[in-house]
Amino acid sequence: MIASSLLCQRDSSDYFSQLQTKPLTPPFPKKRMTLMTEDEPQSPRIPSPADLAQIGRGVLMGGADVIPGVSGGTVALILGIYERLIAAISHLDPTFLSLVAQRKISDASQRIDLRFLVPLGVGILVGIVALGSVMHTLLEDYRQYTMAAFFGMIGASCYLVAKLVGRWRSQEIGLLIAGVAFAVWLVSQPVFADPPDALWYIFLCGAVAICAMILPGISGAFILMILGKYYEITGIIKEVLKLKISLESMTLVVTFACGCLVGLISFAKFLRWLLAKYASQTMAVLCGFMIGSLCKIWPFQIDTTPEIEEFKHKVFKIIALSEISIDGQFAITIGVAIVAAIAVLLLDRLGTPAESLHAVTAEDEADEQT
Repeated sequence: MIASSLLCQRDSSDYFSQLQTKPLTPPFPKKRMTLMTEDEPQSPRIPSPADLAQIGRGVLMGGADVIPGVSGGTVALILGIYERLIAAISHLDPTFLSLVAQRKISDASQRIDLRFLVPLGVGILVGIVALGSVMHTLLEDYRQYTMAAFFGMIGASCYLVAKLVGRWRSQEIGLLIAGVAFAVWLVSQPVFADPPDALWYIFLCGAVAICAMILPGISGAFILMILGKYYEITGIIKEVLKLKISLESMTLVVTFACGCLVGLISFAKFLRWLLAKYASQTMAVLCGFMIGSLCKIWPFQIDTTPEIEEFKHKVFKIIALSEISIDGQFAITIGVAIVAAIAVLLLDRLGTPAESLHAVTAEDEADEQT
């Protein structure tokens, strides 16, 4: 009896010791826990609120890029993403290609900040498509007033770019004059009155115009106007919205997009280097180039080819000041230009381009030291 009692006590003590060391296993299956511990991070939702915010910023940038005289880079400054955008683009380099070749996709995507670039790029595309067809229609139906708005915006942008020059010394003044002279010579070339339709030229337009987007104050759409392809590119956007898609238009879009991609990859680091080493000189040249190019968008022009129906092949001639009629249309044109210039100046007050440029140059110098 005593032996059996001791045996029961030993068995019960063993049972309770097991309860203390092993978790209970209930007969029913456990429910899966949905709460995440602090050590186990929750995977980000796609699209996240941050992604949607980047799409919205991209829409604003894309809409600005379509308007000659308004820079997508300036909008990026105002939205506070300029430095991050330049850093991400400049990392499309051999190091990135090496990571891709090694199939280190995660490291490669982190290097170029892919989670930032993709939603921003989607937003930019939406903004371009949404506003591109509108600008095409305005040029067709209200050319003089539209050109007046462009003239006012680009004139104000010249002032803003001039503000980015740290000190106006003899060197900067000389570069400004050189930029003006080169631009006047360039836009007066007959080839830009009726530019070629070759794919190599479309590729070149994309490569050059996209570089203007990187610099605040410089409008990529304005570069397209100088090169004579703005109307054609916006016309393709208008056709796409009407679902009038042809093989020719798609070929032009793909060629233009490839030019933009090559331009970004090729010139992003070069532009950062220019801003780091020769910021004032670079801005002086760009300011001069913009001033000299204003004659391209002088709002008072006449159509010298009324027999040509296709708008992109029309040739317009500038009307001299002495030949301009002072009437109600003249007053409206001047008023539109003034309002457009004021709008750009007010937009600039929301951002700090000079401080952002200094931040980009400082970051570039830090990268060189490391």
